[in-house]
Amino acid sequence: MDATFTAEQDEIRRTLRELLLKRCGPDEVKSATRTAAGYDTALWTALSEQVGLPGFAIAEAYGGVGCSVKELALACEESGRALAPSPLLATAVLAAPLLMALGTERQRAELLPRIASGALTATLAVPGAGLATALGLTGDNRGDWAGGGRAGGVQARRADGGWRLYGQAEQVLDGHSAGLLLAAAHTGGFARSRTLLFLVREGTAGLGRTRQTSLDETRPQARVELRDVEAELLGEAGRESGAEGAEGEADVAAALTAVGETAAAVIAAEAVGAADRVLERTVEYVRQREQFGRPVGSFQAVKHRLADMYVQVQAARSAAYYAAWAAAAVGGQGGEERAVGSLALAQALEALRSTASEAVQLHGGIGFTGEHDAHLYFKRASSDELLFGPVHRLRAHAAERSGLFEEAGI
Repeated sequence: MDATFTAEQDEIRRTLRELLLKRCGPDEVKSATRTAAGYDTALWTALSEQVGLPGFAIAEAYGGVGCSVKELALACEESGRALAPSPLLATAVLAAPLLMALGTERQRAELLPRIASGALTATLAVPGAGLATALGLTGDNRGDWAGGGRAGGVQARRADGGWRLYGQAEQVLDGHSAGLLLAAAHTGGFARSRTLLFLVREGTAGLGRTRQTSLDETRPQARVELRDVEAELLGEAGRESGAEGAEGEADVAAALTAVGETAAAVIAAEAVGAADRVLERTVEYVRQREQFGRPVGSFQAVKHRLADMYVQVQAARSAAYYAAWAAAAVGGQGGEERAVGSLALAQALEALRSTASEAVQLHGGIGFTGEHDAHLYFKRASSDELLFGPVHRLRAHAAERSGLFEEAGI
């Protein structure tokens, strides 16, 4: 692996950092989270038009930039530094790759160019709190996490030559504002229940969306209610029945797992960016804050804590970069090596949680108040672990997928 950044990658980092410094300061972040969309739509337009951010990992044939996971991870590292609220994660990291992997040529040609231009935002809607399981990060995604054909979850049935969905999905990232939902639902009844993905468009009759109060306001979530909603199967018709249906479910599970590993690498980079920024701000503060006539940062005990924070951030950065480079090299293929994304995410989330906690304490009394920004990073760390973790389950499932316990005879 060559971890040296190219001139193009350095330019991506520089351009995004400059833009976010100008348009996404602490006050702007707090104001954006209180808007109806939950993010600054003008900033999203600027990121789309000036940088092409939504289309980084979309092929040029569909209007994208044609970059790899590496560039997307670098971009998300910069957005993580600023805690920039945007639909980037839901749209470009979760929804777009699923459209590319499972969609028909007609669906790709219709939707991907609009996503790449920033005109259309999208998200993945899964029932309950099962996003990490659906992506294969903390458990097997071939189970009944979408309802299992029983009451609850989201159910799909054929009607008038199309599909109708009924059910509810919680904790949908940007679910209140996304123009397109990729809803996971079960079909086939109890005996032949299988999970497939369906397209639900904004404004469809029976679609209810309510923004939820979330721990991390910069990562807005919504409850999505589907009351006999008209939907379109993502992919080729015929995937839902007979032997082809079993293969179709396997395709969906494999696609979700592949997207999950890529998303893990990108989210890890985002967490590293946030941890790096909170460490920088803490170092700046202890250099200025004086106690007993000398800067707080001059005390040996404080230096030790800052050194531990620095080591954690750098180790997490190395893991995140390796996971992104590995995901780009694998190119969507399966294999045990894909578990590195989950491991990198676990290390990055742990680093962010530890760094944010130390930052709150080292900032003293002001670090515990809402006026300071330290709490935003702590909330991001806690929220991400609730959404994509916890850390011990990420590591346990990665070890299980890699056959570590079998090799050790456990």
